[in-house]
Amino acid sequence: MGRLTLIIGGARSGKSQFALKIGEKLGKDRILVATARATDPEMEARILKHKLERGPLWETFEEPLDVVSLLGSLPAGTHVVVIDCITVLLSNLMIEKMYEDEELLREIESLTSAIHESRFSVIAVANEVGMGLVPAEPLGRRFRDLAGMANQRLAEVADEVFLVTAGIPLCLKKGGDST
Repeated sequence: MGRLTLIIGGARSGKSQFALKIGEKLGKDRILVATARATDPEMEARILKHKLERGPLWETFEEPLDVVSLLGSLPAGTHVVVIDCITVLLSNLMIEKMYEDEELLREIESLTSAIHESRFSVIAVANEVGMGLVPAEPLGRRFRDLAGMANQRLAEVADEVFLVTAGIPLCLKKGGDST
């Protein structure tokens, strides 16, 4: 059965680096699932920088929409998968698929099922977006609310949950505790 570690934090908090660090301890066959799209030159440069930082220890699969199917098709022998990031996946589904709220939350439920049915450990990275200003526009508020609900659903079923801030991880849940 697959094991889920959820790592949440703000932008540039160090959550992705922490996820990779954990993943490198879990096995040699490592996969990173990148959900971002290179939509402009600045984003292309970010993606390239992240690939170079990971180096040859990680095989990268770019999947902005259908992470559930990708997880089911990964090669046998995979030890660990890092999904970076859930928040971008939600944004992609909201904007590109125009999913309604319940469809988005069902997608998160499908993702948690796929993780638990998998044969590898999954480390999911997500942004904590609810600690800032209330967005001025309805779409921004909807996104913030859905990201918060998705994080709660993932945290509920996760074996471990960490909050990373200023590069420092804080364990919120260990070993399947629900506290």
